Amino acid sequence: MKVYFDQSTDAIYFRLDDSTIIESEEVKPGVILDFNERNEVVGVEILNAGKRVPASNLKQIHFEVA
Repeated sequence: MKVYFDQSTDAIYFRLDDSTIIESEEVKPGVILDFNERNEVVGVEILNAGKRVPASNLKQIHFEVA
């Protein structure tokens, strides 16, 4: 999995795998899911990230495995 934060567009993108994106759908305002050919979610984009979480939270990522 890869996580990208673009400060210029204020967007976070989570890429779950490297399969080809066939379709994208905005499921909530500012939340876009990318699907592959098997209709699996392979990417999640969150727009206006600075309005959704504090800016300090965007500077570091904590990854937890349960």
